[in-house]
Order: sequence, then C-alpha cells, then structure tokens
Amino acid sequence: MELGVAQNVTAFTASEFGRTVMPNGNVGTDHAWGIHHITVGGGVVGGDIYGSYPLLTRGAANPLDVTGRGSPIPITAVDQYAATFAQWFGVAQANLPSVLPNVNNFAVQNLGFLG
Repeated sequence: MELGVAQNVTAFTASEFGRTVMPNGNVGTDHAWGIHHITVGGGVVGGDIYGSYPLLTRGAANPLDVTGRGSPIPITAVDQYAATFAQWFGVAQANLPSVLPNVNNFAVQNLGFLG
C-alpha cells in the first residue's frame, strides 16, 4: 500500500498434490489429485470461493472418484487457473492456446478471481 502498487501484486499457491479420502494400511492417506489454492493481493476479487469443494465420499457415492478410494478428479483445471493469471498479466484471449495448449478444452477459461 505504501508504494501504491497493491493492484499490481498477487501471490498464489500452486500444487497438484492432494490426498485420498480413504486411509491406507499405515493409517495415512495416499497421493491423489487436486488441492485448494489460495490467491491474495490487491487485484484479487476476494470474499468468494471459486469452484466447489469436493465430496468427501468414495466409490459409487462420489461420481468423480475414479479409484474407489476417495481420489476424485479435480473440477477446476490448473489450465483455467493459469489462464486467469495469464490474462491478468496481459496475454490476449486469442493467444492463450499458445501459452496453455490445453486451455481450449475448457468452456470457462478465466475463473474471474482477478479484477
């Protein structure tokens, strides 16, 4: 705030690391997909949750659980997360596929959390 650049500064977490819902034989959990991300900064449209929390059930009770052990497929792709940042950095919508080759697989490319 003191420098007057708060709107130009953003910090975020980035990881594909997650855990299964069901414990393994060592009373821990195994690697899985997805994780919650945190984005903070002056340009962030805060006070909201983007995406949805995963179901903490496994097997047939969770249609996104591909292993039956509580390892759901993520609902929001890292490509969408990255495309949101890329556009904030000034990458034109038409150039996103050059930066993120898989981005056209998603109907929503900008998640809207950056103003």
